[in-house]
Amino acid sequence: MKQALVDYYRCPEESVEYTVSKNVSQESGFFRFGKDVLCYGQCATGAVVQDRSAKLHDALEHVSFDQGAVRLPFDPQQVIENLRRERYVSNSSRKPHGFFANAALRQAYYLVRPLLPVSVRSRLQKWYLHGWEKTLFPQWPVDRTVESIHQTLLVQMMKATGVAQVPFIWFWPEGARGALIMTHDVETSRGRDFCSALMDINESFGIKSSFQVIPEKRYEVPASFLEEIRARGFEVNVHDLNHDGHLFAEREEFLRRARKINQHVREFGARGFRSGVLYRNLEWYDAFVFSYDMSVPNVAHLDPQRGGCCTVMPYFLGHILELPVTTTQDYSLFHILGEYSIDLWKTQIDLILGQHGLISFITHPDYIMEKRARSTYTSLLKHLAHLRSTQRIWFALPGEVDRWWRDRSSSRVVRDGNMWRIEGPAKERACLAFALLQGDRVVYRVESNPAKQVTGAFEG
Repeated sequence: MKQALVDYYRCPEESVEYTVSKNVSQESGFFRFGKDVLCYGQCATGAVVQDRSAKLHDALEHVSFDQGAVRLPFDPQQVIENLRRERYVSNSSRKPHGFFANAALRQAYYLVRPLLPVSVRSRLQKWYLHGWEKTLFPQWPVDRTVESIHQTLLVQMMKATGVAQVPFIWFWPEGARGALIMTHDVETSRGRDFCSALMDINESFGIKSSFQVIPEKRYEVPASFLEEIRARGFEVNVHDLNHDGHLFAEREEFLRRARKINQHVREFGARGFRSGVLYRNLEWYDAFVFSYDMSVPNVAHLDPQRGGCCTVMPYFLGHILELPVTTTQDYSLFHILGEYSIDLWKTQIDLILGQHGLISFITHPDYIMEKRARSTYTSLLKHLAHLRSTQRIWFALPGEVDRWWRDRSSSRVVRDGNMWRIEGPAKERACLAFALLQGDRVVYRVESNPAKQVTGAFEG
């Protein structure tokens, strides 16, 4: 029962004490955990509902304290997994609707999609996404529900036990305030041929990125192309199998394709994956062998498959680490929203940094070749370079984040006399931090790292 907080904070198990009522509801549904925190799962103290816009039962009002421990009317591990794995999304919402509900039309669309002008595609997609702005959950433009659940749990636990501070392993190496990855999905041969120039642009701002490459049918993938990316310090990952929109359409066909994807992962020397159009079925991911995935949006309002993982932090799907997509894709910004400024991206960055999360971008070589789009992308890189120098953000490749998060997850905080220290593979780069209770919220204090002399206090 302690696992939710221990896994998230990497704090000592003895620092976490709570129990869960056994008399939970038979069905899962929506309820609240405080005024603005929406949960999905089973609850013991009130009705759960399927309509998230209805008046919701507040489980926080029924939290009790019992001999120094918190007694909860729901299992936080279940609720958090339900959100991360998008189990709150109804089966009907997972399926294509409108024009795309017809399998033959959907197949025809993806067949001719590479040949369609962007203007035609964007009109179809705007029609398909009509009314997206009325979707209340996940919360646009960044949903931080999972972070809020963890913090509310920690507040209740600290109040119950009278603990003034809880030690934990800070989220990022060397005490960084947050982390950032830039990724590029290569959709056509024109995009592939622009990758070298895109690397030049990125390098002019001191930014390395990853390139997700489609291994079959869309374009040729010469070994020299992959080698150039790696030789310049960038990263290669696999992007779907053939980007036809049918990877998760049927179980047996998926398993056949998964075997081929796994083969390409090995041939490319890749460790990461992203599905085409961010289609996903997280319950099938055990068929994959890659180390990390980047296919789950934080908020999926502007994607064909609705949902969102409701977190700005990496999390595990079995043996695979998920690096969620936490900002709006360039295509959606330019061609769905019709914006050529970085204002939305700046807002999302600020919201993510407010939770010390992972800022992850998807930009496409295919869509930033045009002058206005390239100018917008350059403005973004200028802003990111400024943030790196002023906000202590860790700029990393996805593979580096994968390695760090696994090291952090295999490390722990242990008592050393009257002090605390970190043991495990992350100890050389990790910083000890403390969660401090301040009224009804927690604030974080990061201890100095001897190697980097980083210290500071952050609000949780």
